[in-house]
Amino acid sequence: MSGQSNANSLPPPAAWRYSGNQLKRWRTKANVSREQLAAASNYSPDTIKSMEQGVRMPTPRVLDVADGMCGADGMLSAATGYLQREKFPARLQEYVEREKESISRWSYDATYIPGLLQTKEYTRALIENRYPPLDEETVEERITGRMERQAILTERKPPVALSFTIYEAALRSPLVDSAQLHHLLQVSRLRNVVIQVLPFGQAIPAALLGPMVLLETHDHERFAYAEGQLGSQLTADPDIVSRTTERLSMIRAEALSPAESARFIERMVDQ
Repeated sequence: MSGQSNANSLPPPAAWRYSGNQLKRWRTKANVSREQLAAASNYSPDTIKSMEQGVRMPTPRVLDVADGMCGADGMLSAATGYLQREKFPARLQEYVEREKESISRWSYDATYIPGLLQTKEYTRALIENRYPPLDEETVEERITGRMERQAILTERKPPVALSFTIYEAALRSPLVDSAQLHHLLQVSRLRNVVIQVLPFGQAIPAALLGPMVLLETHDHERFAYAEGQLGSQLTADPDIVSRTTERLSMIRAEALSPAESARFIERMVDQ
């Protein structure tokens, strides 16, 4: 995998660097390998390395796991209170970093409007109704994080090639109002964005297996990402990337064309 993007010239916060340095010192002292800590905390070794270098914020989960593995008696866990809270769930953080580096992104969504295409009201309805419920501060941070991700639609130069295929079930959700449908139509007019609808009558078995994303970075690395109720996976494994590409291609072939999809959404607005 490639290293982290250096687009941001500002140094990481001092708290990130200090807590990352302490994480590495305690891990080394306890003879715990980076791979062992990564496996125990459900992160990749590269992500642990980035945290130790201060490039990424050490998460509370990593600090707590490392505290226990290294016998730090709460000294690592105590750093949590000095670190900025995260705008994304732990399972999404590495994916978001890769998304920032992408030059192209294909996705299929079966039950929800894609996060990059959501209105703030739709996002709020989803996040506020999570179970178990989140505290108000976390809700606001998650909403802010999702809205900030949408900068990829218009603010990257050169533009990122974005392709979204959405199953009709996601559009029929009671949470989807006319404002959300109008927003989809507005975004579909961007030159770098393609939106296709997969109607109920044209669904194939591959479309019922859940959402998926394909990313390609500036270094031409390709990643597949899938998220489910019990976890998520971001991988560059060629076999998984190939299978994901095939599934996405099959679904896109069955979906309506971009022009037909726009008319489909327009009819929903009229109804």
